[in-house]
Amino acid sequence: MAKNKKYYVVWSGKIPGVYGNWNDCKKSIDGFPGAEYKSFTSKEEAEIAYTRSYLDYKGVNTKKPVVDKELLAKIGEPNLHSIAVDAACSGNPGLMEYRGVDTQTHKQLFIQGPFKEGTNNIGEFLALVHGLAYLQKLGKTELPIYSDSKIAIGWIKAKECRTKITPTPNNKVLFNLIKRGEKWLQENAFKNPILKWETKAWGEIPADFGRK
Repeated sequence: MAKNKKYYVVWSGKIPGVYGNWNDCKKSIDGFPGAEYKSFTSKEEAEIAYTRSYLDYKGVNTKKPVVDKELLAKIGEPNLHSIAVDAACSGNPGLMEYRGVDTQTHKQLFIQGPFKEGTNNIGEFLALVHGLAYLQKLGKTELPIYSDSKIAIGWIKAKECRTKITPTPNNKVLFNLIKRGEKWLQENAFKNPILKWETKAWGEIPADFGRK
């Protein structure tokens, strides 16, 4: 697992959003008057923070890694007999890719991308669909899939990618994949449990790309 990885939330900048590395965050805030941004130690914390106000975090130390021992004691260790998926995106939107790995060994099972003008949420959604189809093809219909994105898990339940990104000539391939993914969800039943990876208790998800 990657150590000391940070996620950056830009509430007020050229392109507000959640960034997985400092360089992309810096591009969004450089030269922007009154830019509002902050770093977090997990994607989950960053995604939650982005839905709230910058004032809720102003002056708060969010850089110190938090290990929720109470949560770990409550939920226990993750089920290693599973697969884990994650996405990475350079920019928002930007070049996006996603992958799936064996949770226990971290062996990469599939990877796709990079795709132009994508987002982390789209990548997380497609990774889950790919994972479900991958396991169905192997006949492993009971194997759990972990994702650290509540948003993507919600989109899977809704059988719809609810992104606000609009189609353009540059992301035509990506939107074709989204349509295929939605179609697969509508036409296929699956029993695989889709589980939330608890970053606060377990650290970064094994499928994390480990980019600063």
